[in-house]
Amino acid sequence: MNEVPRPPTIYDVAEAAGVAPSTVSRAFSRPGRVSAQTATHIFAVAAELGYRANPLARALQNGKTSTIALVVSDVTNPVFFAIIRGVEAAAAGAGYAMLLADTQESETLERTLLDRLIHGVDGVVLASSRLSDRTIRTVATQRPVVVLNRIVSGTRCVVPDTESGVGAALRHLAGLGHRSVTYMAGPEASWVDGMRWRSVVATAAETGLKVGRAGPYLPTMAAGVAAAQDIRRTAPTAVLAYNDLLAIGLIRGLTQAGVRVPEQMSVIGFDNVFGSDFCTPPLTTVASPLRAMGTAAFRELHQAIRGEPMNSHPVVPLTAQLVVRGSAGPRRRKSTSPASGTTRVSGSARQASISIPAGSE
Repeated sequence: MNEVPRPPTIYDVAEAAGVAPSTVSRAFSRPGRVSAQTATHIFAVAAELGYRANPLARALQNGKTSTIALVVSDVTNPVFFAIIRGVEAAAAGAGYAMLLADTQESETLERTLLDRLIHGVDGVVLASSRLSDRTIRTVATQRPVVVLNRIVSGTRCVVPDTESGVGAALRHLAGLGHRSVTYMAGPEASWVDGMRWRSVVATAAETGLKVGRAGPYLPTMAAGVAAAQDIRRTAPTAVLAYNDLLAIGLIRGLTQAGVRVPEQMSVIGFDNVFGSDFCTPPLTTVASPLRAMGTAAFRELHQAIRGEPMNSHPVVPLTAQLVVRGSAGPRRRKSTSPASGTTRVSGSARQASISIPAGSE
């Protein structure tokens, strides 16, 4: 029976290259300790023999794994698709592998995953974390951490410019003749939701729009469908949803109830996720620079891993822009009383809407 050939070792490379095993070890683990000419020779011999350095052994030597973790709250939410691509591409370009962890909207699971991952990676990107600020700062004492979609004092953060995005959406609605708008809120403890609501109130005061608030809702299409009856009860002429999934679900629920969008009610979403232009009508939405956020998050993390000091202003803001499609139109001629205050959540929508511990998206 043929024996399976053993993989080449560091000693095989050393013998073939005519150098000591310790020199081969330094060439792979600490390139600066070996001359460029010697290192090039060793790498060429290693490639010819098919030798691959053991990353775990190298990590034991220098404490570096060349691996980072990206932790997301729900991998099925399309808001994370471009963020994942942005982090992964930037990491690969710098020679890092990326581990992806899905916490399934669970603070407990997020804690468990971080406990398991933290000592096997060089740093962590937390995208829409459900952990408390205090817990995130504790994690950051163990490994470099960058927080996406949220500001946590004492950490590096990357967030979209919510104020400019909300302002563009509301000015667009005001330009179409709308006099009132209802904000369809996301998770109650969401940092992003709070920022978007504050921006809605501030911009409405500038434009003269009356504003109301419905929710909170889970950021899913199912919650949007169920919430349609709440929105119909207050009968606003326009709705700005916390995210695209809620907006798309709302359009579906309104359509099922015989309400035409945008002829009878305009709907604007947030994030410009994959598929937001597939619905009928195509969704007008505030486009968050999702891939750029992922890229910026890794750039900040890489600086932290290399020991570069954090800026005095550690927040990296990125501009959001309004994408005009077909779900927002002129205010209808006949309208019922506009939304005002916070609406009461119906039984069906209550089942689809839940409070999620501190986080966003």
